[in-house]
Amino acid sequence: MQTHFMKDRGVDATSQTANTRPADMLTIPDLIRKKRDGGQLSDDEIKAFIQAVKEKTIQDSQIGAMLMAIWLNGMVSVEIKALTREMMSSGEVMEWPDEWKNFMVDKHSTGGVGDKVSLVLAPALAACGCKVPMISGRGLAHTGGTLDKLESIPGFKVEQSREQILEILDSVGCCIVGQTETLVPADRVLYALRDITGTVDSLPLITSSIISKKGAESLSALVLDVKFGRAAVCKDLESATELAQMLVEAGNGLGIRTAAVLSGMNGSIGRCVGNSVEVIESLETLKGNGPDDLMELVTTQGGLLLVMTGLVSDLSEGRKQISEAVVGGAALSKFQAMMEAQGVNSDTAQRLCTTNTDYYSVLRKAKHQLELKAPADGIVLEIDGLVLAQVLHRLGAGRSKAGEPVNHSVGAVLLVSIGQRVTKGVSWLRLHYEDPALTPDQRNHLESALTVGTDQKIQTQQKCTLVEKILPKKYAY
Repeated sequence: MQTHFMKDRGVDATSQTANTRPADMLTIPDLIRKKRDGGQLSDDEIKAFIQAVKEKTIQDSQIGAMLMAIWLNGMVSVEIKALTREMMSSGEVMEWPDEWKNFMVDKHSTGGVGDKVSLVLAPALAACGCKVPMISGRGLAHTGGTLDKLESIPGFKVEQSREQILEILDSVGCCIVGQTETLVPADRVLYALRDITGTVDSLPLITSSIISKKGAESLSALVLDVKFGRAAVCKDLESATELAQMLVEAGNGLGIRTAAVLSGMNGSIGRCVGNSVEVIESLETLKGNGPDDLMELVTTQGGLLLVMTGLVSDLSEGRKQISEAVVGGAALSKFQAMMEAQGVNSDTAQRLCTTNTDYYSVLRKAKHQLELKAPADGIVLEIDGLVLAQVLHRLGAGRSKAGEPVNHSVGAVLLVSIGQRVTKGVSWLRLHYEDPALTPDQRNHLESALTVGTDQKIQTQQKCTLVEKILPKKYAY
């Protein structure tokens, strides 16, 4: 009955008028009705909507209605491209020196647990000759934010002006900064309203939000890490593939060479989850001691960007160059220079980058540490990353609303790996936390993250790699 009712509404006199009236005469309510009834918005109509958002000549209720209409009916490719382009053009679009233009690169992750890829990848790319104006975000809900991690380093300033970004890129080659006030202002309005109108998970709105910001960076190449699994926005490979294809198409539509890596997100990336402990793991990776899963993501995404900029001929060579930059110390030097350029005292930066340093002589350590013990003998089959992240979030490592503070010292370090044989009573996780103490419910929840089983199950549950697919396929070889 509801379907027939909506079809009947779609052919009433009001809607017929909205769909036949010339574009320059359509009002905002006309545009909302047109999209509500399944119509396709023209480039000019999308431009008029975003212009009204930017100039604040539209009510929040009308923006919310349009967002819901898009959520209900979706958008075709040409609409997504137009929406992305208009959002990008709603503010400042960055300009770079001509000699940089083929080497401007960035990455974006759809969010995961322990995702510290940016901290290793940005300096590695700079060491390979790229310019990386990485504009990152803060954590929300169970996903951590790159800016929050970096702010656990005393003195690190994520807010930089356009002139400062240019200066840092010229001297270092990479920076990791927050979004400026003048960059894609329309997105800030839509993003806030998506949160309160239940339209956060609309693929066209996700796509336009991500790609418009990357387009405003005036990139030559972009790689997207689209995650799937229990601890990801996309719960399965099929939905992740749909989002990845949409993102790649929108990026290419803005003239940015764009590729996507689809990677699993059931556990955590590396062994550390939480702001300060992830900085420590990133620094250890830059010193050549990184976990295999983190290095897989860094070398794959970095290798793709080197291919797309023409610096290497294939992904294998790209992976090799990124790996050499990390293991050989060139990326660590770039990270140290980036820290100093973004406000960290030179002595502090040097101490963090020294081999066998005491990280907690610089970074704040949580007041309490607690080790959890394995409940039985067996093989570690699984460690649920979502459970870890949810408990850490409640202990202060994350935020529920934008603008809330986070406790940088709260985190967890995994002491065992998938596939490892453990005995009952051995420590499998070290928790760093502040007052108040862990509640019994939180402890039980945390202990439920570990699954220990028998040898027979290990073949079906153990997975050695995170990367499942690369789009487009032409970059995968």
